[in-house]
Amino acid sequence: MGEPQPQDNSNRQPNWAAIAAIVFLLAFYAFFAWQPGSKEPTYDIPYSQFRYFLERGDVVQLTLTGQRVDGELNSASNIGPAGEAARHFRTWLPELNDQSLLPDIKRHAVELKVKPSSQEDGGTRLLLGLLPWIVLLGFYFWFMRRLTRNASGLGRGGELGKFLETPLKGKAEMPKVTFEDVAGQDNAKREVQELVEYLKSPERYTRLGAEVPKGVLLMGAPGTGKTLMAKALAGEAGVPFFSISGSEFIEVFVGVGASRVRKMFEEAKKRAPCIIFIDELDSVGRVRGTGLGGGNDEREQTLNQILAEMDGFSGHEAIIVVAATNRPDVLDPALLRPGRFDRHITLDLPDQKARLAILKVHSKKLPLARDVDMEKIASGTPGFSGADIKNLCNEAAINAVRYQRNEVTMQDFDEMRDRLLLGTVRTMAIQQEERHRLAVHEAGHTLLAYYLPHADPLYKVSIIPRGSALGVTQQLPHEERHTLPEPYLKDRLVVMMGGRVAEKIFLGDVSSGADDDIHQATQLARAMVARWGMSEEIGPVDLRESEEHPFLGREIAQPRRFSESSAKAVDNAVRSLLSDAETAAEQLMFQHKPQMENMIRLLEDRETLEKGDIDACLGNQEHTSSHYNEIAK
Repeated sequence: MGEPQPQDNSNRQPNWAAIAAIVFLLAFYAFFAWQPGSKEPTYDIPYSQFRYFLERGDVVQLTLTGQRVDGELNSASNIGPAGEAARHFRTWLPELNDQSLLPDIKRHAVELKVKPSSQEDGGTRLLLGLLPWIVLLGFYFWFMRRLTRNASGLGRGGELGKFLETPLKGKAEMPKVTFEDVAGQDNAKREVQELVEYLKSPERYTRLGAEVPKGVLLMGAPGTGKTLMAKALAGEAGVPFFSISGSEFIEVFVGVGASRVRKMFEEAKKRAPCIIFIDELDSVGRVRGTGLGGGNDEREQTLNQILAEMDGFSGHEAIIVVAATNRPDVLDPALLRPGRFDRHITLDLPDQKARLAILKVHSKKLPLARDVDMEKIASGTPGFSGADIKNLCNEAAINAVRYQRNEVTMQDFDEMRDRLLLGTVRTMAIQQEERHRLAVHEAGHTLLAYYLPHADPLYKVSIIPRGSALGVTQQLPHEERHTLPEPYLKDRLVVMMGGRVAEKIFLGDVSSGADDDIHQATQLARAMVARWGMSEEIGPVDLRESEEHPFLGREIAQPRRFSESSAKAVDNAVRSLLSDAETAAEQLMFQHKPQMENMIRLLEDRETLEKGDIDACLGNQEHTSSHYNEIAK
């Protein structure tokens, strides 16, 4: 069924009955406020006549308000302009004060009241009383005028209508981005290629009774190009691209989000074929029923409206809803069922080949020096997303400008890569004794990483403080790893314990510098025992206490599902792995003690050692080549 058409209320006038009621209340209030006292008339008389009445004893009450005198006679007298009889009069004191007035008032026992002079003006009192009503009436007219400007209060042009409008970005936008601008992500591009054909020629599919997925969910870590992929899909098909963030549906007023969803789909149906892109779907599409309160009620109503709109697509409407999220684990199951977002496409972090392609795309506009080696940069950036690589190119260009170079050099890329990975170089006053300890610690990691057969190859070692680290030993694998063999993990544990072992052997004690090493080694050992079954005592049993998020790279705690005895056995197995790694590190370090001493002296002297410097210090080139060949095999 179609959506109900909005009524045309463009000729709606303000509520004149309400306005009349307000005017009546104002008049009623003014009538009684003008004469707050008696309703009998009050006449102005000369001061001499007032003194006459006072001497006769006819005055019973007086009120002094500044220079004004209000009085009351004991009986009516002809004090009006035309001889009207009245009891109330008003006069003003002369500029020269009458010194005998107060004694005469006291002598005749006249009741005397004195008021501040600010109350002498009845008009001022009236104005102050009317002020709240004037403000209320002005606000009413202003509000009605705002609602009826260009349209009715709920019309498309009114202010309330503007608030309910969907903040669609890219109305009538035809993206110029195509799949050629999306480097890497070949698998994802193959998945969406069918959608391009459908948007270009939907009749080919409908003629055979085929239904193209109504919704496509793009999943992946932040920065992997989900938004770019959606734009490229629209650009490749040549259709309008509507973009909105999931958080833009949510407002504090319940029902606004659902109204915005309806308007968004109405606009898209007018422009079909087209693509609707909802970024950060998890902000509105979380599992329903997880909490109480207005915010959750509004989010759930918005989600319900999205589900209803996607169900309402008819076969001839060539509209594809594309959504992006990095938290698919929190989405409502109703969103993921067939008929809604039934095609799920994962955008992975790029491998070395994809990183090289992304580098070439983002460096097209950069004036590169001849020494820039794109393959070396790609191999030295494992774990970088497409956004990270784009940022690396931009930071390298900024660094070249900082040093007033006309070209972006390899040095700019290296410096910015280290800055993004390790942090900015810190200027610290490090004592010689502490500097020697840092050199011993990092030399321990370096020596073990160099001689262990399954460890990742060394890239750089430095004792220059960067970010939160005082020193760093970098290792870069030659090839991407998708599985982690047990010998590789055990060698990795040994390398992690190398700094602590080196301090114990060459300095006689240990320090807090091994804090992060112990933390990472413990996490890795616990994963080996509780997740990957690499302990003979525990066996292949899942005893993990947390779940690693597939895209965000962090642990998500979960309730313990095993007994205390199993937890104790896991702790013992983890301790055993770490103890064995420490023993292996000590044995290997004693075997190569002379090389270790050379490394410490060289590191203290030069502070940063590249791969070639490490090769020259710890072994000959023949040994190094055979070592890397063995790892590659």
